[in-house]
Amino acid sequence: MGNSTSSSSKKTVKDRALTGAGNLIKVLPTGTVFLFQFLNPVLTNNGHCAVINKSLSAILIAISGFSCFFASFTDSYTGSDGKTHYGVATTKGLWPSTNSNSVDLSAYKLRFGDFVHAFFSLIVFAVVSLLDANSVSCFYPGFQSSEKVLLQALPAVIGAVASAVFAVFPNSRHGIGYPSSSSDSSQDSEKS
Repeated sequence: MGNSTSSSSKKTVKDRALTGAGNLIKVLPTGTVFLFQFLNPVLTNNGHCAVINKSLSAILIAISGFSCFFASFTDSYTGSDGKTHYGVATTKGLWPSTNSNSVDLSAYKLRFGDFVHAFFSLIVFAVVSLLDANSVSCFYPGFQSSEKVLLQALPAVIGAVASAVFAVFPNSRHGIGYPSSSSDSSQDSEKS
């Protein structure tokens, strides 16, 4: 009976870690996360890295991290042609401003919350990517066996902190890589 109790507690810790990681991924651009999850096993040779594998994987992590950071400064709107258009938030509004005859793009100005979201998206992606099993095996294989508790607890802790910060700084942007709907975009422009 002692074994079944310890194995069920291990499953709950593992389940909590996976749930924490799953909740973290929700704040990241889906395309970036998909690309990372697809390419990381290939570039790390499923965790059996040579020097070139480490270099390529590090480049993938850096580019994907930048993508997560940059995507926090993008937004979308439905133009007068009925199509969704994307742009970068600036201090004056959304840029470029094509097909915006019916939409006030100055409502999409850069806000302090955008920087908070960008920073935490970068942190969340770093946790997700650097604690990925292939990344751990590739970059710091000894860490995997000696620091299991940290590997299981860190995603949940970062997820809780990021969730609290995102509750204080709600994000209404629907930028590149994030789900968007034309009704949300039009409601966001009407709010401002």
